[in-house]
Amino acid sequence: MLGATVRTLGAWPAGWRYPGAHRDPRDDTAELRRVAASAERACFDFLFFGDWLATTAEFEHTDPYLLARVEPFAAIAYLAAVTDRIGLVASVSSAHSEPYTTARSSASIDVLSAGRAALCVTTGSEARSAGNFGWDTVHSDDDRVAAAGEFIDVLRGLWDSWEDDAFVSDVATARLIDPAKLHPLGYVGAYRASAGPLNAVRPPQGHPPVAVVGGSPGARRLAARDADLMFASPRTFNEAVEQYAAAKRLVAGEGRDPAQFCILTPILPVVAATRETAWDVYDRLVALVPLPDEQPPGSRLTLPANRTLRALASVLGVPVAGVALDDAVPVRTAARFGTLGRALVDVVRERSGRTVGGARPTTYRQLLIAHAVAAPVIVGSAADVADHLETWFRASAVDGFTVLSAFGGSGDGSFDAFAELVVPELRRRGLFRTDYAGATLRDHLALPAATNTHLRVHLQPL
Repeated sequence: MLGATVRTLGAWPAGWRYPGAHRDPRDDTAELRRVAASAERACFDFLFFGDWLATTAEFEHTDPYLLARVEPFAAIAYLAAVTDRIGLVASVSSAHSEPYTTARSSASIDVLSAGRAALCVTTGSEARSAGNFGWDTVHSDDDRVAAAGEFIDVLRGLWDSWEDDAFVSDVATARLIDPAKLHPLGYVGAYRASAGPLNAVRPPQGHPPVAVVGGSPGARRLAARDADLMFASPRTFNEAVEQYAAAKRLVAGEGRDPAQFCILTPILPVVAATRETAWDVYDRLVALVPLPDEQPPGSRLTLPANRTLRALASVLGVPVAGVALDDAVPVRTAARFGTLGRALVDVVRERSGRTVGGARPTTYRQLLIAHAVAAPVIVGSAADVADHLETWFRASAVDGFTVLSAFGGSGDGSFDAFAELVVPELRRRGLFRTDYAGATLRDHLALPAATNTHLRVHLQPL
């Protein structure tokens, strides 16, 4: 299972500086169309649009894609008109959105896209976002998760307002609808309430798939009860295996089929025709990240404090006074690194093929960027990247991946390179489809049809 996480300015902090990269959000229309076309040609399951309901100039050098972006529902509505098969996932904050409006918008987009819409429900834990909605505090994790559960309950109840055959359109009798097949909701919870019914027809998928970001124990419990997809970000392979098994157990404990619950994790691949070319692309990305130690006196750039040699020294466990960023790390110095420092050496080797004392030596700059940019980076040829994905999938660490791109645009290291090089390799190994088998996103994800809540009541044995 593959999704594309769309970040038009890229997921690498300075990816927009890469030669030929997309770098102006005012031109996002063309970039959205280009990424969507590339992903659909490769038969990706979906495009995923995350969100952040605030902005600040601080994002310029950490998360530039968060500075200004197309609102997720607007993005998927637009792309519904210019794509045919790929799924379209929009994020919505249960803390800062109304379920009735969300149900109406998502049902409408599902109709317009012929059953390709989905939602990622987030719980709103960020203080700056809360301030934009008049909140002066962020509620506890337990409260936010409970409120998100009610939000999802209301969504599904409202989506079921109309039975699928409620519009009879009988010209002879002048009956447009069967009123008995239009259902109020009457939901009153501790956090949410909605009378219903919804003034939009039942979505083609019945219930558009719902995703939850499983970043906390409460969110993972919410996902196990209510979600079809969970986006997880394990730090290591072993952690991924453990979290995967634990999440599937939680789902089974809710009386649900774990096979119908999909766990995906993000990857940021830097892929090229050869491993060496991919290493070169990664080295260039590393060199593009501005660092405080290189700024001239009076520079107006406000850069993160964790990008200095002083910050690196505290991680390595050894002093680095008098060294230059591009100096090779001596073998005798690396031998004195602490646990975190040795881990960084391994990260640099995995990303760039550089080794301490080797022909491609590890530099202090490479170590510093490995520390400062904690992204799920995978660098290499199509076979290298496919090996990683296959290992995780076959070990039951994940059901699939959401693919980030270091920068927008095309070329080596871009999303296009993954779609054109890695996807064929996955197909050769029998790990990915060669064409879409179904029409809806639920079909792509092998999720069963969603039965109308009211119809299930009707069908209960007497």
